[in-house]
Amino acid sequence: MTNSTSTLAERQTREWVSSVIVKFNFCPFARKEVENNCIHYQTSTATRADDAVMEMLEQCNELDQQPMRETTLLMFEQGFSHFDEFLDLVDLANALLVAQGFEGKYQIANFHPDYVFADSDDTDAANYTNRAPYPTLHLIREASMSEALENYNEPESIPEHNISLARRKGIDFWHTLLANCKKPRT
Repeated sequence: MTNSTSTLAERQTREWVSSVIVKFNFCPFARKEVENNCIHYQTSTATRADDAVMEMLEQCNELDQQPMRETTLLMFEQGFSHFDEFLDLVDLANALLVAQGFEGKYQIANFHPDYVFADSDDTDAANYTNRAPYPTLHLIREASMSEALENYNEPESIPEHNISLARRKGIDFWHTLLANCKKPRT
């Protein structure tokens, strides 16, 4: 499905979605969107927060114009490599989402190669539930998410299941899996 014009970040993120998110069911709704080819992958070269949030808003507008596009993954291939800097971007992105009238329409999930949950140790394997090859803002249609959650038995169990699985497999397993997503494919 990957064409020759896709970026390295896109190819590696697609591999991560397939071999981590879908394969280990971190998001029970992702398989359907992958199979329906409804995920848009957008690579950004932004290194400044102002530029990055403007690209995020452009992607929100594109989602408005593309009803068949279910979700967008906006990957930053050059910027926001420091996790704290990325968290500042996430805060700004969420504030702008509200300020620009997208609150209630879209929500942002976020992923980062060095993701660490608050009150968690950086060596906790559970952090890999939110680790990705690149700093990534995931734009999600709230209406679709609400509908999916209504039709899912015990949606509150999803994070618990993911944390349990991540810890059971261990940090070395996830580290290797994430590293494999970034290996060149022939």
